[in-house]
Parts: sequence; structure tokens; C-alpha cells
Amino acid sequence: MNRSRTQKMALSALLTAFAIAIPIVMPAKIIIGPASFTLASHVPIFIAMFISPSIAIFVSLGSTLGFFMAGFPIVIVFRALSHVIFASIGAILIKKRIVIFAKPFTTFLFAIIINLIHGLAEFLVVIVMTTGSQVETNYWFTMLWLVGFGTLIHGTIDFYLARICWHFMTKKKI
Repeated sequence: MNRSRTQKMALSALLTAFAIAIPIVMPAKIIIGPASFTLASHVPIFIAMFISPSIAIFVSLGSTLGFFMAGFPIVIVFRALSHVIFASIGAILIKKRIVIFAKPFTTFLFAIIINLIHGLAEFLVVIVMTTGSQVETNYWFTMLWLVGFGTLIHGTIDFYLARICWHFMTKKKI
């Protein structure tokens, strides 16, 4: 096993450990029905995306385990499981060099697009898991704002936190 492969495996394990621990120990958590916002919960996933698709998937699954172990409602655990979708897509785009973070605008555009996918996946999970149990007329609109738009904002903030961490980890210009 070469050094690079060993380093990737160790980094994958560390990111997965953080992805599991963050939902359990992070004091900054907001839970509003099926919507939840845990500060920095996506950071390990975004860092994993910068490394490889397989590591991004593995860390996303670890994050799901963390939300489960933290005792979050099952709909939130399945929202965490949906992270596999945006993490896979983002990691593939980065690996194939379709996305290059050379300019602030392209970086921002990637962050928005990947988090639109992220928000849509979480919104669909919530709708599938809660439709039928909700009778409010403004339910869809509320879920679109809380889960969809909230995830877009929360995910974008976490993306930039991950970029800062990645910068320090690799000492590359961001």
C-alpha cells in the first residue's frame, strides 16, 4: 500500500469520525419539525468530496449513522442519508475536473448548484416520509422554505467552511 492510499484511508476515517460525532456533540442544533440545522454537519462531507467519490459516499453514510446515534427523528436520519446523492454528484464533478475552483464566481456557482441538489433531495425525503400525516394547507410551502431553502443556505455556509478547512489541510490557494 503506497503512502498516498494510506493517507486517503486515514483521512477518510477521520472525516467519518467527525461526520458521526458532529450531530452527537454539536451544541448548535435547530430542529423545527422535519427540518433541522446542525452547524458544520456537512463540512466532513464536503471535504470528502474534494478527495474522491468513494470517500464522499463513505463519509455521507457515516454522517447518517451520526444522526441516527444522536437520536434525531427518523425523517432527519433519512435526510442525512440523502447526502449520498449530492456528495456523489459533487465529487464526480470535481474528480472529472468539470468543476475547478479557480475563480470565486465558479466556486460560488458550484456551491449553489450542489446545494440546490442537496436541498431538493432533502425536500423530497421529507415530502415522501410525511405526506399524509400533515393536514395544513401551507405544509408544502413551509417545507420548501424550511427544508429546501434552509438546506441551500446551511449547505452553502458549510461548503465554505469546508473550503477554508481544505485550504489549511492542503495549503492550496482557495
